Amino acid sequence: MIAAPVPGKWFIVLLVAFGLLAPAAEARLRDAVHEESRTLTLVLEQDPPQLDSTRSTDSVSIRVLGHVKEGLTRYDDRNQLTGGVAERWEVREDGATFWLREDTRWSDGEAVTAHDFVYAWRRVQDPATTSEYAFIMYGIENAEAINTGQMPPEALGVRAAGDHVLEVSFERPIPFFARLTAFAVFLPVREDFAAPRGDRYGASAADMLYNGPFVISRWSRGARLTLDRNPHYWERDAIWLNRIDFGYITADTRAELNLFRDGKVAMANLDADTMHNALQQRWRIHRFDDGVLFYVGFNHRPDRLTRNRNLRRAFELTFDPHEFVNRIIATPGNRAGISLFPAWMEGAHGRLREEIPPRPTEVDLERARQFLERAREELGLERFPPIVLLTGDSPTANRQAEYLQSMWGQALGLEIRVDVQIFRQRLAKMTAGDYDLVLAGWGPDYNDPLTFGDLFASWNQNNRGRFASDELDHWIRQAQNQLDPERRVEAFGEIQRIVRDEVVVIPTYERARLYVMNPRLRGVVRRQISPDPDFTRAWIE
Repeated sequence: MIAAPVPGKWFIVLLVAFGLLAPAAEARLRDAVHEESRTLTLVLEQDPPQLDSTRSTDSVSIRVLGHVKEGLTRYDDRNQLTGGVAERWEVREDGATFWLREDTRWSDGEAVTAHDFVYAWRRVQDPATTSEYAFIMYGIENAEAINTGQMPPEALGVRAAGDHVLEVSFERPIPFFARLTAFAVFLPVREDFAAPRGDRYGASAADMLYNGPFVISRWSRGARLTLDRNPHYWERDAIWLNRIDFGYITADTRAELNLFRDGKVAMANLDADTMHNALQQRWRIHRFDDGVLFYVGFNHRPDRLTRNRNLRRAFELTFDPHEFVNRIIATPGNRAGISLFPAWMEGAHGRLREEIPPRPTEVDLERARQFLERAREELGLERFPPIVLLTGDSPTANRQAEYLQSMWGQALGLEIRVDVQIFRQRLAKMTAGDYDLVLAGWGPDYNDPLTFGDLFASWNQNNRGRFASDELDHWIRQAQNQLDPERRVEAFGEIQRIVRDEVVVIPTYERARLYVMNPRLRGVVRRQISPDPDFTRAWIE
């Protein structure tokens, strides 16, 4: 998830010191980092489903890719857009040109060329790839026609003008295109390596080539993922760490904090329960607003009860996002979910939220039961069957699901069956439509409101609930095609209204990350645009 420079104030890490680090605790934590070998040991909350950049959609895979591969552009340690493989670029209304560095190399020593980007982007648009992020390139000439099977991949408006010049043609102006190229789906892929491997490309460490600061030296599914410094990286002298070892893969925040306490890992995320343990240990607690919006998603497919708007309205009128944040999330800094667009997004002249204020949320149990009765009649039911709520297997997700199950059971008399799945399987069930409700979240891919605004476009494969609206599509096209900032804000306002009127989703909260970190670990960059956290320029003091 991840262009022109981004204002640094959007990405400032907010540090909240709840206590001083006790000397004994500091001594224990020294084992979590290894200065002599320049090794950092961490927890990865989920196993990456796969690391083919043309098909990856989840934040964990994209975080790993951000350490082992590099696109035309990237974000630096001040969260400013800078050159990656490209040393300079020019974006025009009709297209863009990128001039590539001549010293960039793949991990086997071969040169990274413009041809690798041409192949990768064509691969994204090829319908056979089934890339869920193909839509993000639709502004490139012929991209949508290729992805919908009307033209061959070779017709894509991207070409190599030699080994070190990449030319891109647009169907419509994309003023933020340079920012887009920092995102994972725009990463290069070398044809002679990837094509013979087919679907195996990106499935294991041996089935990948790397051009980033690190390479994957070990990947034991569900157990460990180890990154070693890439000796062929063009800026290798700027990389201090020799190894980043994700020695543990777990979504259990209690286990994560225990590993941190025992000096086995250098960072640990906190939730409502583990935060209190961290306070008792007098560890310094850091806070970061990571830009992610969480929501209850509905399955809008024709065979699902949740296709009915009155049923969705009944669910919405019984949900209080403020109570949800205060009672269930229960950690400082989180915001109640009141809009599709998070509070940090910028509009034409300031915060987007101020320019298009969202309609206030409301809780009305009597009206909710009236909508429920209308839905029952429209669906032709004597009584509602059990409704399946799909969720992840983390303690936080379980607590949220249990709250919603109890709340909707009491308020609406509905039986909510919770389907708990590991990360990879939850994504697969969402894509297959095997659910009624789902606890999900969306983080920004690039720094523009469109990264949230087009999430429920009919052509967006990340619209896993398959909501479709001609009116919504119209305003998304307006936001895509408009160059006038105020007209774009108007389009985003209409998108916000339709998402709310149709109850496409129920926003729950905007996440603030609380975490503890080894005091000797320096140079870790937090950002709302992935990869986050970024350890590529980290060092041990």
